Amino acid sequence: MSRIPSTQALRALECFARHGTVWAAADELNLTRSAVSHQLRLLERDLGFALFNRVGTRIELTPRGRAYAGDVRGALSAIAGSAARNAGHGLSGTLTVSCTPGFAAFWLAPRIGAFRAICPEVDLRIVTPRRLDDVSNPNADIFVAFGGGAMQGVEVELLQQVEFAPLIAPVLANRLGGIKTVADVLRADLLHLGDGTDWRRWLQAADLPQSAADKGPVFSDMNLVYAATIAGQGVSMGDVLIGNAAMEAGQLIRVADVCITSPDAYYLCTPPQKADLAPALAFRRWIVAALPQRGR
Repeated sequence: MSRIPSTQALRALECFARHGTVWAAADELNLTRSAVSHQLRLLERDLGFALFNRVGTRIELTPRGRAYAGDVRGALSAIAGSAARNAGHGLSGTLTVSCTPGFAAFWLAPRIGAFRAICPEVDLRIVTPRRLDDVSNPNADIFVAFGGGAMQGVEVELLQQVEFAPLIAPVLANRLGGIKTVADVLRADLLHLGDGTDWRRWLQAADLPQSAADKGPVFSDMNLVYAATIAGQGVSMGDVLIGNAAMEAGQLIRVADVCITSPDAYYLCTPPQKADLAPALAFRRWIVAALPQRGR
């Protein structure tokens, strides 16, 4: 090839490779499906080899296309990592991040080393609030809050929208003889956070009786829900984002493709008086780059 492909085309390929559909890639990139399809066609033309197989109305990556998409993902990560490392070089001081317990335990904590590698001189402290949308801690420099977005006294930025889907431990799935249909979810105890609202919404979307949401243990904290789920005590309505690590590790399985979008979302909230704090700005750049782009 005579020129380097456009960054937009490479991002379109990387997103398609992760999601497997043009519409999901378009959703993440905030583009139309036709725009993503156009980028993919131009990329295939410029490369001079087949990236996709056409299967009816669908397209799927060829083995060569999958290999190239993997290289692209590595290259884009390297570019983003280099920018972040240089942005954080020489920063020092203390940064206190207030973060919801589930997000802190299942998403932030396993990745905190990546931020430390960027800003090794920053003294980082992670605290958790009593309420998911609480942004009142005067000692916090930046907040990762979960709610409707109407947080008072802080600058609010949408960080990540949330999808919920049923999650189950492999040991329980095996004990039930496998989960072959959506209705098989009802053969196990349903685990609840606070109340049965999320389960009712999912059962309605799955065309199953909502009365099933009236039964099952109720927990006050998402960490407890996940602990019970991983221990095989029932099926939880899990946050797909923070449950992803457990799914990749084989601790949890997503039961069905049916999911619901939460009316609430994760927001990055900054007190105005701390908006220019260099470590907080570096943390914002890092977390925005590290999270999937869908919903931002």
